[in-house]
Amino acid sequence: MAKSLLFDPSDYRELSSEEQALLQSAYQRAIDALHRNITPKGFSACSLDDNVVSGTDANYRSVWARDGAKTVIWSLDLVDEEINACQEATLRTILDHQAPAGQLPAHVLIDSDHAEYGGVGGITSIDGAIWTVIAAWWLCHKRNDWSFAEEYRDCIQRAVDWLSALDSNNCGMLEIPEAGDWTDLFARSYHVLYDEVLWRRCLICYSDMLRNLGNAGRADDYAHWADHVGRVILKNFWPSTQADRGEGGLNFAEVQYELGDARYLVAQISPFNYSWRCDVYGNLLAYLTNLIDKERATQTFRFLWGVGVNEPGPVKNAYPPIQAGDPEWRDYFTVNLLNLPNHYHNGGIWPFIGGLWVRYIHKLGMQALARRELVKLAHLCAQGVVSEWEFNEWHHGETGRPMGKAYQAWSAASYIKACHDLHVDPEAVNGA
Repeated sequence: MAKSLLFDPSDYRELSSEEQALLQSAYQRAIDALHRNITPKGFSACSLDDNVVSGTDANYRSVWARDGAKTVIWSLDLVDEEINACQEATLRTILDHQAPAGQLPAHVLIDSDHAEYGGVGGITSIDGAIWTVIAAWWLCHKRNDWSFAEEYRDCIQRAVDWLSALDSNNCGMLEIPEAGDWTDLFARSYHVLYDEVLWRRCLICYSDMLRNLGNAGRADDYAHWADHVGRVILKNFWPSTQADRGEGGLNFAEVQYELGDARYLVAQISPFNYSWRCDVYGNLLAYLTNLIDKERATQTFRFLWGVGVNEPGPVKNAYPPIQAGDPEWRDYFTVNLLNLPNHYHNGGIWPFIGGLWVRYIHKLGMQALARRELVKLAHLCAQGVVSEWEFNEWHHGETGRPMGKAYQAWSAASYIKACHDLHVDPEAVNGA
């Protein structure tokens, strides 16, 4: 899509000429940031030439399944030969390193081509495989060409089978190990909202992939499975005093009746405890993937807006942050000083989630507000530790200052996707 079509002044009348120019500049800078992450093996997580890495940071010199897949999905609207080639290379690198049991690597080291299947502490990465399946579907869907899915048909099926086995009690939801997803230094486990939302989306995408590959019967099976998973998520993660007890007796949300009527999907539940906190990222994904309806999404927006998750920039990944002494606090949050309150996964500001926030507001039908939040996101991305327009990985939740790696691929790609979605019918916005 041409830049002139994206930023037609007549569509942005509520913004000043300076703000409109900022959006255009940010869009081009985001494309430049993506180019900094192009490697022969696919997108790096952050620019290899602009970040010094050592110790545990050395794994940034990798093609990551989750980072790469999201970067692929959110950059597919671009017509750019180098970026388009890198999209496919990213998925090939991950899929070509599949383990015998079907597991996909968390990341593949660029310098050695060595695949690693776990993150911090060797804990397996669950969401990387889910995102990869979703990205493979998006690649084929955007191209209207299913040859890539055909080529990797057996590989993708084995990945879905491996993921399916994580539903160890056949309840419909995956059982996630602690620190087993993108929050790899955070204490969520068992049934984790973010992972369950993605799992449902993965099943929907895989169903459509099978249908386009000529296997309608299996496609129907996965579609019905996705519907079941969606019902289970809503039944368990959205506490309500009006809960339906007709299917399966009391659910967790009903047992936690003292929560009253929720305003958002809670972050995590297990047989032993639950987290009532709001996983902002997971809730945004739930609406963008059509798990929750507009009425519930509006309730969630009002709560998030009221508590200011978009201040000083869009947006904090979770609210409220966990303080030392809280039952959810873990001493390992202080590793590398990452998960202190308002840091990193503990209420830090993530520009890539800010892009989802803009798209969420647009999907709710509040286009003018979405454009203003896009301006705030552009201001955030324009900051930098060393220079302007670093599209940093994350920012401090209170000061808004950049603290993460520079030229983070998913930060740039999410801004690009937000720009494109603002020119799509809100009712048609669908997917991660």
